[in-house]
Amino acid sequence: METAAREDIDALQVTRLRGQLDRLFEKSEFYRERLEASGYEPGDLSSLDHVAALPIVTKSELRDEQMTHPPFGRFVVADASQLRELHPSSGTTGAPVNTLWSAQDVDAIAEMTARTMWQFGVRPGDVVLNAFAYGLWVAGMSAHYACSRLGVLVIPSGTGVSTGKQIDYLVTASPTVLLSTPSYAIHIAEELAHRGVAPEKLALRAGCFGGEAGTENPATRARIESGLRIDAFDYYGLAEVGPTFASECEAKAGLHFAEDEILVECLDPGTRQPVGEGELGVLVFTHLNREATPMLRYWSNDYARLTYERCACGRTHVRALGGVLGRQDDLVIYKGAKFYPSQVEKVVRSFLELSPEFRVEIEREPGAQLVRQCTVVVEWSEASREGLDVRLKGSLREELGVTPSVRIEAAGTLERTSFKAARLVVR
Repeated sequence: METAAREDIDALQVTRLRGQLDRLFEKSEFYRERLEASGYEPGDLSSLDHVAALPIVTKSELRDEQMTHPPFGRFVVADASQLRELHPSSGTTGAPVNTLWSAQDVDAIAEMTARTMWQFGVRPGDVVLNAFAYGLWVAGMSAHYACSRLGVLVIPSGTGVSTGKQIDYLVTASPTVLLSTPSYAIHIAEELAHRGVAPEKLALRAGCFGGEAGTENPATRARIESGLRIDAFDYYGLAEVGPTFASECEAKAGLHFAEDEILVECLDPGTRQPVGEGELGVLVFTHLNREATPMLRYWSNDYARLTYERCACGRTHVRALGGVLGRQDDLVIYKGAKFYPSQVEKVVRSFLELSPEFRVEIEREPGAQLVRQCTVVVEWSEASREGLDVRLKGSLREELGVTPSVRIEAAGTLERTSFKAARLVVR
């Protein structure tokens, strides 16, 4: 499947999408209202060219639907007897949206996540330290199920275990693979150094890091790989679509998507029309097989550039070059320049005199988009400070096209977290 010809992938997607649309039209008032408003009737879809005429669904619409039709909204398609798990979005951009999994969905999610893990080199006999969040927030659960599918030993540490305990497991249980956010991987590397534990003496050889952008940022990848002495790979997922449904392969040439399970589009944020291959746009996802709460053209708010070129690994499915490049919600407009926290990350983590932690503090009027004050907050990591603020400002100006204020704090001032790091602070 992963090396199928483009025409075969397209044909499979048309067949599966047509069946999914029939289900949505028949069983979901939420989707039927939107499909009828777009002029769609069952059987209309005959090629992928017709997808652009289908309605787009946003998180705010799903949130409003669940508030109006509690508890789960009318986009639940499976019967109640088929439902097995409930998982909300993280709620970092508003009230969480609940998604439901049927037994069939659990099986499909485990299979798709196992594929992502195989892509970056997990094999039977590996030991996986799974420091993704478990429970309601789902990356840990999907990876846990996938470990069973792959025949590997999993240490389900999650985010509730202290960093000290995580390191104890790294030393005593000899895991070969680490799963976590990229920020937490860097923090673990910092703590290993503080303890005097040489990372090359660990069994760890690889890690895949998601929940926030950054792993494909060269400076961040370098920090992780040098700090843990491993190969670092990027991971991507959304609770509404799939907790962990795209990862890099060993070629480290972008995120691979499973197009037999999910239709992937990249749209212009203004016109909502497809952008050209390699052009920047917002990722939009459609479930082709999801049973309980399928998403139809779900607007992710995540920016990426797609390519359909065959990867060096031999896989033919679409890839996001450079991973997810930023979130539409995180766009900062300051003195006419537009940038994302991921660009600040690229600069800050290239300075070895600084710790890898940072925040972008912005001030703006309530409801306004334009920023009146922007400050990049960083930490010292070494004693040499002479001229650092000037050099940092210069590098930020070169990357962002504007010069924010800089505030350098003492080492350890900024909070470390095993969950998603809050890089943008709005005042």
